Amino acid sequence: MGQQSNQTQGLVGTKSAVFIMALLPLAKLLLNALQDNLGANPIEKITHVTGFWTLTFLLICLTATPLRKLSGWFWPIRVRRMLGLFVFFYACLHFLTYLILDQFFDWSAIWADIAKRPYITIGFTALVCLLPLAVTSNDKITRKIGGKNWRRLHSLIYPIAIAGVIHFIWLVKKDLTIPLIFAGILTVLLTARLILRR
Repeated sequence: MGQQSNQTQGLVGTKSAVFIMALLPLAKLLLNALQDNLGANPIEKITHVTGFWTLTFLLICLTATPLRKLSGWFWPIRVRRMLGLFVFFYACLHFLTYLILDQFFDWSAIWADIAKRPYITIGFTALVCLLPLAVTSNDKITRKIGGKNWRRLHSLIYPIAIAGVIHFIWLVKKDLTIPLIFAGILTVLLTARLILRR
């Protein structure tokens, strides 16, 4: 009983630490905004920061299963759902920055961008695919749709990750170093998952 209580407390502590750390990028962004320290193009800075952390948390989520299988640790699986919700949270901030600060709710211009600019098309598609994953992230809905259907639906995370990296690569026009690092990490994670599954 005591051991189980300690494990529960440890899990709560881990989740709390992960939750706080996941909010640090937003806190830093807000602090820079209050100090008028977002550079010459604040909208672009906010867009890039929120997009960067969307992809970062997405890749961290994808490390959970390989890390568990290689190390035997279960805590990465326990915090994966929370991190997945932070992926959706930062993706929404990323899109809202474009919707409100960049386009000022100009829906005709937004739809034209989605239709004509490939990096916006694929980024918007990834966001739409994230929505059902966020909606079905609680235990009640998981039980309702069944574990098999839930796993099938949440396998969308892989094409979403690929689409997110492509969105980043197509967005950057000059220095591709960081987008290619993301692409390399994603390739390693997907390859590791295939190897471990076999």
